[in-house]
Amino acid sequence: MLAKARKVLTALVVVGLVGVVLTANPPAATALNGADFNPGYIISDAQFYARDAMSQDEIQSFLNAQGGSCQDAQCLRSLHLDTPSVAAEEYCSAYAGAAGESAASIIFKVQAACNISAKVILVTLQKEQALVTRSSTSDAILRKAMGMGCPDTSVCDAQYYGFFNQVYAASRQFNRYNHGSFTWYKVGGTSNVQYSPTASCGSSQVQIKNNATAALYYYTPYQPNASALANLGGTGDGCGSYGNRNFWVFYNSWFGPPDLAASPVANLDVFTAVPGGIRVAGWAFDPDTSNSIAVHIYINGVGTAILANNIRPDVGAAWPAIGSAHGFDVTLPTTKEGPQQVCVYGINVGPGGNTQVTCQTLPGMTGSPGGVLDSVYAVAGVITATGWTFDPDTSASIPVHLYVDSIGTAFVADDARSDLAQVYPAYGAAHGYTRSVKASPGVHTVCAYGIESAGLGTNKQLGCKSVNVAGGSPIGVLDAVYVNPGTITATGWVFDPDTTASTPVHVYSDASGVVGAADQPRADVGAAYPGYGGQHGYSVTFAATPGTHTVCSYGIDIVSPGANRGLGCRTITAMSGSPIGVIDSISAAGGSITAAGWAYDPDTAASIPVHVYVDGVGAAYTAPNPRADFGAVYPAYGPNHGYYLNMATTPGTHNVCVYGINIGPGSNTLIGCKTVTS
Repeated sequence: MLAKARKVLTALVVVGLVGVVLTANPPAATALNGADFNPGYIISDAQFYARDAMSQDEIQSFLNAQGGSCQDAQCLRSLHLDTPSVAAEEYCSAYAGAAGESAASIIFKVQAACNISAKVILVTLQKEQALVTRSSTSDAILRKAMGMGCPDTSVCDAQYYGFFNQVYAASRQFNRYNHGSFTWYKVGGTSNVQYSPTASCGSSQVQIKNNATAALYYYTPYQPNASALANLGGTGDGCGSYGNRNFWVFYNSWFGPPDLAASPVANLDVFTAVPGGIRVAGWAFDPDTSNSIAVHIYINGVGTAILANNIRPDVGAAWPAIGSAHGFDVTLPTTKEGPQQVCVYGINVGPGGNTQVTCQTLPGMTGSPGGVLDSVYAVAGVITATGWTFDPDTSASIPVHLYVDSIGTAFVADDARSDLAQVYPAYGAAHGYTRSVKASPGVHTVCAYGIESAGLGTNKQLGCKSVNVAGGSPIGVLDAVYVNPGTITATGWVFDPDTTASTPVHVYSDASGVVGAADQPRADVGAAYPGYGGQHGYSVTFAATPGTHTVCSYGIDIVSPGANRGLGCRTITAMSGSPIGVIDSISAAGGSITAAGWAYDPDTAASIPVHVYVDGVGAAYTAPNPRADFGAVYPAYGPNHGYYLNMATTPGTHNVCVYGINIGPGSNTLIGCKTVTS
């Protein structure tokens, strides 16, 4: 801020060609000195382009205070007008017209629509027509209230007549000046600015520091000469001009220094630790310039300078005069483990000072690898290790060294682990490992190491486990041996620890062998030996002969080293032999003979043939009838073994015999004979 306070200046004014000339015995402006006027920086962009500089109530209170002596209806403090609606366009957003709208309301709404400070509008109304402090006014004065369309060298343009038109059009024009179509007063460049409309009065080179100052020169293209600045409350010599001088004087008097040093404005959208570094993103600008500014980021006292020049449309929309090229998004590496002190500064341009945006301590995402050795198991001469690891300095997958005893294998932990990504989202999922190495039978020590690959830290042991590598002969059991009609079945499981493939099984009944394969699902085996899977069950069925048998099963070794392995033996009695049956009844009556009973062959559950002979003459039948009593006694064979036969015969005495016909081992069986008289 300026060292000297600036006293409020009040004065009556009259209109001149190049602004309002202060007259009528103004008070001494001892605190405000013309030497403080900077022709290249009359007002800061921050104060000029401010859509929320004053509320409507603040504007009305200001008009009441400054125009208190004005009593007619056309005074700004009491003026009311019907205003039109204006559609949104490039330089102003939409304006909603209203009936009987106050001057304060018009100024407030135009401020927001065109992004021009209400303070700038009020000062312009005063410097052009002294409308803020007049004791009376008229249509002629109101119609050119802002001097819009009123050049110094010709009459005013009638299309801009009227208070609303003047306020809206002038504010729109102020905003338009900064959208690239005007280049006479290029910001950052040097321009020749006259002292008055009279060319012979001379000029000087002025370096235009910001957009707002350029806009004032586009609107009033003259600077005050030494005489105008020497008498801030009045006039100078014949070459003096007063428009931009009076703008500066009135703004100082009412609102404080318009060229107040403006320090950078900034905001952080992202401020966080990331793997191996710190990410800082946001926007920053200096109100004194539309150019991109520097941002300095210090991590543990070590600074890095970046340029905030990323395009941020949201910034450009909020501050059109500043533009959009003020964003930044950078990730910087950390230099030590542990907490990180991070400070961010917007670097000042022109008046003002650097702005500290933030200075905080963040947890550091750096250091030695972390992770675990989840499991180690051995299958078929191969050791498999699973787990995860990552280096806090990077989200990339890192190397793992796996040692079996003293022999190491290197690989990268890049398997997907969704569970890991949920716990450590900044690092992603590609940090798991499942790797296998061959090993000889016996007990081995397995150790895994996460290898430091970026930034800070050292290699980290993830864990060690002991594992027994099985090898040699098959492993398995004979679970059960059971008999069915005509068959014997042996069940169990077996696998060769040297391979995950299914293993052959030989099953012997006494000295006779049958070859099978242990390739049936056994979930219990898969759960007990997960590396080998569950396809190692067997069920071998072979034909039975009558009598008692010893049944043994063997797992056959298919991969060296090892030998065939006996899995167990059982002694059983086979359900086999000649047919068995009974005659429940044989009777004769009415020229026919009836025979009833049941019959089955131990070699089959199917119904069997039955032959009936009457006096040596035979006929073939089957025994398929349901007999619940039979099925209850012989459940393996079912109930369908009954017979009920009806045969025509002659009167007299007859000999009737019933035979069960053999299926498989055995011979036909005489079930019984009976003599009947018909």
